[in-house]
Amino acid sequence: MSNSSSLNEFLLLAFADTRELQLLHFSLFLGIYLAALLGNGLIITAVACDHHLHTPMYFFLLNLSLLDLASISTTVPKSMANSLRDTRAISYSGCVTQVFLLLFSLSAECSLLTVMAYDRYVAICRPLHYGTLMDSRACVKMAAAAWASGFLYALLHTGSTFSIPLCKGNVVEQFFCEVPQILRLSCSDSYLREVGLIVVSVFLVFGCFIFIVLSYVQIFTAVLRIPSEQGRHKAFSMCLPHLAVVSLFLSTAMFAYLKPPSLSSPILDLVVSLVYSMVPPAVNPLIYSLRNKELKDALRKLVQRQQQ
Repeated sequence: MSNSSSLNEFLLLAFADTRELQLLHFSLFLGIYLAALLGNGLIITAVACDHHLHTPMYFFLLNLSLLDLASISTTVPKSMANSLRDTRAISYSGCVTQVFLLLFSLSAECSLLTVMAYDRYVAICRPLHYGTLMDSRACVKMAAAAWASGFLYALLHTGSTFSIPLCKGNVVEQFFCEVPQILRLSCSDSYLREVGLIVVSVFLVFGCFIFIVLSYVQIFTAVLRIPSEQGRHKAFSMCLPHLAVVSLFLSTAMFAYLKPPSLSSPILDLVVSLVYSMVPPAVNPLIYSLRNKELKDALRKLVQRQQQ
């Protein structure tokens, strides 16, 4: 296969070659996917329908749930469909679409988590200015900026990835089209062009990470100055879910894309991709709802309303 122009399809990783294991793979992925759909769908519905949750924090949480749904819906349904149909094929355009949508959702989520850290910083460190700095117009602008930055980054990265000639076949050793796996099919003399974009990506992610860390250093410094134990507990309850989601998202994504080649192996690559592409969308709703009384009350009202 001389170059990417002759490619009509890619062959994704097959989890199993027996029908029973293929059905098991389908069932496991279906369970995780339905859990993500249910959890994020409930959060979106609760925030949209309950006027008590029409605040900046829950507005950004709604956007986070939308991006989580976009992320897991990009990869999992195709893998499940391939297992049912006993095939590994994905069209060239389908692979490009997967790469674009996954990069878009992940990069927009990184930007949104940074915005959410700023929201928590203003709420705790500058509470008297919260209404001014985080009014509805400012929140919409920040969310739109996160989505727009994700779109532009995905457009640039996807175009760069698929403009490189692919000379080493069409077998992608992953259950979805992943940029590192696509680059392994590229010609060696064309790979350096993509390295520059990856370096830029690392600096952008690192910038978000530094901003979040600095925000939380100031947040925890302010929280420890609160005289009442009840006040400190309330402040920590506001921050810990977001901090847990950030830690889960950044640790899995950065390890997947920045691990040294010496640590790379088919099994490890598969496990890491499963963790960063499926675990955060399924677990994030649980993390946010466990310690959040307002959200749990809204979900309880929503369920009771449906039962009546």
